[in-house]
Amino acid sequence: MRLLLDSHAVLWAAGVSSQMGERCRESIRSATSVYYSAATLWELGIKRAKGRLHYPDHMVSDLIANGFVELPITVAHAERAAALPLHHQDPFDRMLVAQAQAELLTLVTTDHQIIAYDVEVLDPRR
Repeated sequence: MRLLLDSHAVLWAAGVSSQMGERCRESIRSATSVYYSAATLWELGIKRAKGRLHYPDHMVSDLIANGFVELPITVAHAERAAALPLHHQDPFDRMLVAQAQAELLTLVTTDHQIIAYDVEVLDPRR
């Protein structure tokens, strides 16, 4: 299994919160690859700059040290995101859907709006 973590799942995997369920932790441990998107770090950085979110400065280096892999945004991802139906208005989440579809990844998210898209989802609370 290859996973792509939504922003809250990145925070939970980095230990910022303990809300991640045991099934999800096991899926991450046994996954072939676990990705975090450049879009996710962009979104988290914006929220952090606005004072709406706090996480350690070393979070990304911790993710890398634990074997998580950065997923850059490509033109193909951008074109796919732009072509998605408007089930979801958040551009960051639409990018994650596009990346998950293009790269054949399971999206780890609690966002119930994402299930409207043709993408496999894993709820990190379980």
